[in-house]
Order: sequence, then C-alpha cells, then structure tokens
Amino acid sequence: MVPEGHAYGPKECGSCRWWRAILEDARGPIGPCRLAVHTGDFPGTAPICERYLARDAAIPARPAAGPRRTASVSARAPVVRSQEAFPDGLPEELLDMTREEFAQAIREVLRDDAPAVPLAPKWEGGSLVLKPHDPQLQPKEIPLEQFFHKIVMLRDRLRVLEQKLNGHDKLSDAEKVELQQFITRCYGTLTSFNILFREEKDRFVGEKSG
Repeated sequence: MVPEGHAYGPKECGSCRWWRAILEDARGPIGPCRLAVHTGDFPGTAPICERYLARDAAIPARPAAGPRRTASVSARAPVVRSQEAFPDGLPEELLDMTREEFAQAIREVLRDDAPAVPLAPKWEGGSLVLKPHDPQLQPKEIPLEQFFHKIVMLRDRLRVLEQKLNGHDKLSDAEKVELQQFITRCYGTLTSFNILFREEKDRFVGEKSG
C-alpha cells in the first residue's frame, strides 16, 4: 500500500508491486524490494527496473525477468523430489527454478509471512524523540512502531546468522563456539530494547550466569 500523501509515477519503484514502505526518513517513505533487485531500504522515488510490476497487475507465475539464464545440470536439479508431498508430480514452477531462484523464494516467504511480533500495548502510538544538545536544532521524532520494526528485523537477522553459523560445515566446533559468543554478546547488548516486546518469548536473551 502506498503511504497516504505519497503518489508515485509509473516509472518509480513506489508504484511497483514488489516495493513496500516500512519506514520514513528525510527522503520520504523507504522500504525493501521483495525481489531484492536493490538491496536494503530505499525510497519509492527510485527508478524502476525491468522487473517492474504495477500494483494492480496480477502476480506472474514466475518473476518477470529477462531471458532465463542457462544453468548447469547440478544448479538446475529439482530441489524437491518427494512424491508424497506432490502425488501428481512437481509443479512446473519448481522444476524450472534454479537453486538461486528457489533460495530467493524461500527468503521472501520467511520475510513476508513470518508471524508478527507484537509491540507492548503501552508503547502503541508512542514516539521516540531524539533531542540534540543544541536547543537551536530540531529534535527528531520517530514512531515507535517503525523503530520496533527495525529492532525485530535486526533480531531475526541475528537468528538467521546464528543458524547459518551452527550449520556451517567448514568451521570447527571451537570456531563455532567462539563466533557464537559474539552473537550472544550482541543479544546481550540489545536486551535494553526488551521493554518494547509484549511477549517474553520474543525478547533478546544475552549471556546467562550459572
């Protein structure tokens, strides 16, 4: 949904179905591209690419990219073979996917369909005010919902990093433990933000004594 008060033209990312606004800064609403054509959060005024899809257009069966690249046999091997999961055969979209495309699809599902983390009720509608020491400078006010969203994204990305670290087949157990300690310290640093979480299970947990 395009934020109220912001209209984008047909040659701007803001009118593309793959872009969504999640925050706002001096440039206006910013957000990610669901296809990761551009990385990070960027303004809706960015120029469109070849994968542009109007917001009222139907989502195609597969990304509307240019000519499909030729992949090696190993890279194009089906990622799912279970006849129990698909008794009528694998969907054509899966058979035609490269591993890179399948991994990207999984990342998008995890990002968009992850359960929403609730903000503690007392902070709903609140703001974070950054007040400069110089009284002549204007303070910066950030809606807490937007700030909380960034905290949750950071937490989730740390968890993904932790999973990748634990499953890495080229690191020794000692190296994994050492790197895991750095992640745990990051969690510990972020426990100051636990007051924003409604549910205790969603909060950061640092090093535990004993």
